[in-house]
Amino acid sequence: MKPTTILRASVLVSAAASLVLSISLYFSGNDESDKLNGIYVGVWVPSILALGAFMLAGQRSK
Repeated sequence: MKPTTILRASVLVSAAASLVLSISLYFSGNDESDKLNGIYVGVWVPSILALGAFMLAGQRSK
């Protein structure tokens, strides 16, 4: 496998795992802190995708 394919797959898997974790944290708890933790983890998804796009852009310029 090419390194770019591995990078794309790992970024997408990481973002999907973060999304699933965020949803499970948000809906699993009864108190307000569980919902806030779910929102906090949900903010990771666009950050992970942006990091992956940044890394892929660096790979293509070489």
